[in-house]
Amino acid sequence: MNVVSRIEALDLIERARRVAAIAAAHADDVDVKARFPGEAVEAMKAERLLGIHIPVTFGGEGATTAEIAEVCSILGQACAAAAMIFSMHQIKASSIVSHGAEAPWHQAFMKRIVDEQLLLGSATTEAGIGGNMRNSICAVEVDGDTCRLEKDATVISYGEEADAILVTSRSHAEAPPSDQVMTVFLKGQYTLEKTHDWDTLGMRGTRSDGFLFKAEAPAEQILPKPFAEIAAQSMLANAHILWSAVWYGIAADAVARAQSFVRAAARRTPGVTPPGALHLAEVSGELQLVKSNIVSALEHFEAAQGDEEKLSSMAFAVAINNVKISSSQMILTIINRCMIICGIMGYKNGTPYSLGRHLRDAHSAQLMISNDRILANSSTMLLVQRPDTSLLG
Repeated sequence: MNVVSRIEALDLIERARRVAAIAAAHADDVDVKARFPGEAVEAMKAERLLGIHIPVTFGGEGATTAEIAEVCSILGQACAAAAMIFSMHQIKASSIVSHGAEAPWHQAFMKRIVDEQLLLGSATTEAGIGGNMRNSICAVEVDGDTCRLEKDATVISYGEEADAILVTSRSHAEAPPSDQVMTVFLKGQYTLEKTHDWDTLGMRGTRSDGFLFKAEAPAEQILPKPFAEIAAQSMLANAHILWSAVWYGIAADAVARAQSFVRAAARRTPGVTPPGALHLAEVSGELQLVKSNIVSALEHFEAAQGDEEKLSSMAFAVAINNVKISSSQMILTIINRCMIICGIMGYKNGTPYSLGRHLRDAHSAQLMISNDRILANSSTMLLVQRPDTSLLG
């Protein structure tokens, strides 16, 4: 990294830390009330973070996936819900950046994201197919220059708070379920009729209620590439990496709290190794494994940029799937160990060592695109794809 880009990266980290401080101050209240983390999102907008992935050509900062992942991690250490909202927004932005940059409407929309700090939501799940985002029941209707869509979405990420929602559907009424497109609908172009309330164990602040979604907009807002390409070449890799960065942030904060607990115990009994010290050393190694997993994925993704064949390959899909599986499973082990280290002070709410929110938020990780569904997809690919056994990638 040259001097200029290094300075820019440091500036991005400082901006993220200022947002994280605000997010942390409201995290418990957001969790208890299951409310949208409005203070944190307003801080993201004030720090101009929502447009960082947009290319410089369209007014953004051209931030890399690695830089965005670092922001996700910083926010994840403060408020998991705010961090997940930020990551979901950037995943949607990546679809437009990667697959809409040649289309005039989407070029103008990218400029609007930067100028107006628009928050992008997601509607990829649907009643009747659950979380299988690679199939749709609903179909977009194109009538001349206009498109219309009605979708029974069981979950729309922070749907009522989003400024625009990216929605998947079949490409037309006669298309098979896997022949999908993604369309950008702006607030004012759609209505939301709530069908499910977001009252969950964790990630309560994401406010991902279910809605009957009805929209009408210019047909040029349909992304020009099939959703199969969007998912394979940008969306899934960004999702698995950025989600993992959020989860790493949650686990990192849990380890930091456990470390503080052990240090406090050591100060009370000088010369005596606290009981939790050995567990702390063990959990530190596990956290490092999660970090290494994410860093490796970032390097793998960066090396594949611009190579559509590599991005769409089975080998790449299996590798990226493995990142999500391993990260989502290991953070639960880490936070559980931290709970054991902190004991009752970690189990109780309202202490400096409280870990209940961390643990509940972390349980969502294995459900965001079900690990069983991902493993089933990987197992099918591994029947024909040789595993990569090289240490050099």
